[in-house]
Amino acid sequence: TVERVEVLKGPSSVLFGSFSPGGIVNVITRQPLDEPYYNAQFETGNYNFYQPSLDLSGPLTDDDTLLYRFIVSYQTSDNIQDFADSNQATIAPSLTLNLGERTTLNLSYEYNDFLATPRVSDALLLEDGSLTPRSFYAGYPDLATLDAVTQRLGFTLDHEFNDSWRVRASAAVNLSDFDDERSSVSGLENGRFLNFTAFDLEYMKENYAGRVDILGEFDTGSVSHQVLIGFDANYFIENSEADFSATVPSLDILNPEYNIPEVEFVPFLKYRNPIESYGVSIQDQIAFGDDIILVIGGRYDWISSEFEIDDFGALGNTTDEPRRTSGAFSPRIGLVYQPSDTVSFYGSFSQSSRQESLFNSSLQAFEPTRGTQFEIGVKTDLLDNRLSATLAAYHLTRTNVATPDPDNPTFSVATGEQQSQGIELDVTGEILPGWNIIASYTYTDAIVTKDNVFDEGNRLANVPEHKFSLWTVYEIQTRNFQGLGFGAGLFYEGERQGDLDNSFQLDDYLRADAALYYRRGNFRGALNFRNLFDTNYIRFASGRANIQRGDPFTIAGSVSWEF
Repeated sequence: TVERVEVLKGPSSVLFGSFSPGGIVNVITRQPLDEPYYNAQFETGNYNFYQPSLDLSGPLTDDDTLLYRFIVSYQTSDNIQDFADSNQATIAPSLTLNLGERTTLNLSYEYNDFLATPRVSDALLLEDGSLTPRSFYAGYPDLATLDAVTQRLGFTLDHEFNDSWRVRASAAVNLSDFDDERSSVSGLENGRFLNFTAFDLEYMKENYAGRVDILGEFDTGSVSHQVLIGFDANYFIENSEADFSATVPSLDILNPEYNIPEVEFVPFLKYRNPIESYGVSIQDQIAFGDDIILVIGGRYDWISSEFEIDDFGALGNTTDEPRRTSGAFSPRIGLVYQPSDTVSFYGSFSQSSRQESLFNSSLQAFEPTRGTQFEIGVKTDLLDNRLSATLAAYHLTRTNVATPDPDNPTFSVATGEQQSQGIELDVTGEILPGWNIIASYTYTDAIVTKDNVFDEGNRLANVPEHKFSLWTVYEIQTRNFQGLGFGAGLFYEGERQGDLDNSFQLDDYLRADAALYYRRGNFRGALNFRNLFDTNYIRFASGRANIQRGDPFTIAGSVSWEF
């Protein structure tokens, strides 16, 4: 259902609400088309991966006032890990109503059902520093089922008053239901026996969001303005009911026996966690001639949260979390200087506020996370504007950041202050006709600067000092092989810490991907090779018993036909 993914680096909270200051990822879904479009696609790969899909679109009326799109797909696959498999079904209809020359209404709905029986288990770092084998299932398959059903529906309304002023209104609802049974490692005895606790969880997350933006352009003498005024509201609620068991048998790593008696559960915790937020923002992009652009804006957020406990269960007698209310102003200012058509220098300052839905072992919620970011950079266009390069340096500070509790990963702790500063270089564009490149390098110095739990100076978990990626693709432009393309990429991450205690380190890794595709007329065919040399690497860790491995070598082939 995804048309493209947009990554906006740098300050975004003034315009888009409660986000971290480092950036935002925007997923653009496929919209109805005004020309008939029909696409049938089939993908297959190793580990019994199969995915058929159908994408239909076009006008429903002769005058194109009503357009539709209907997408349906089904995906199934195994895993390198014993027992693990998953299935996913998606249905996504959408409509576009052209209500006039200046007014458009889009309506969308998406249903997604993900079932893992069982889900992939995390790997473990053993006492000798090695990882459990790739194929080893670190848990009990009968205690690791996840069924997640998500429904998304919403609308966007865009109306132009005239050539200078327009209004955009949108609303979205996200409803998610989870049936989640899991076994969590609670210890390792004698280097080979895993101890577990088990949870049987049923939880629901609902998010209701609405936003109205007014955009305008006007001049004051020789100075031009682009103004955005916005108001948004968001209501999030999580209802959760958890049962708990400490009677799970130990699992022998060297001789695992997965058939165990049925586990008895007792009530653990039942709660509601509603969070309300409202925000108003204004931004003015001011152009002083062709050389200087000033962006200045601000946002104010009102946030209210309350942790309501219905049943303390195995946690014993605790008290409800009192209702929390807070307000925060987030300013933003940026300056761009363009000495020529191909070079731009810029600098910016921004702040942000974000309310997390996590809580600590005493069932206390956290104050909003605050962020402050400074950034300077230069962007230049090369090769007659076919290639763009951006070099940026930034300094980012976040306070009151929620992170997994090292003594009980089921809950969280709030760290005092974290600081991240570094340099980013991005190069993207077309070197020669048909030859495109995307390259990036990042140096990051990310540490704990103030804390009562972790040592000051500790490096942030999962953040390498050095990170590099290169992806390049060439497509033949002429003659008999026109439409044949080749792609290759390298992705490197340096050493990283595995937790905020800095008690263990994750090794660096270099991963290679490749692609081969052919496009001619209405036909599309492709082969994608991921982790070409089967590098055994760690993608993410939140403790020695919660290590997520990168995927092994996978190959996926796809064919599609548009008609």
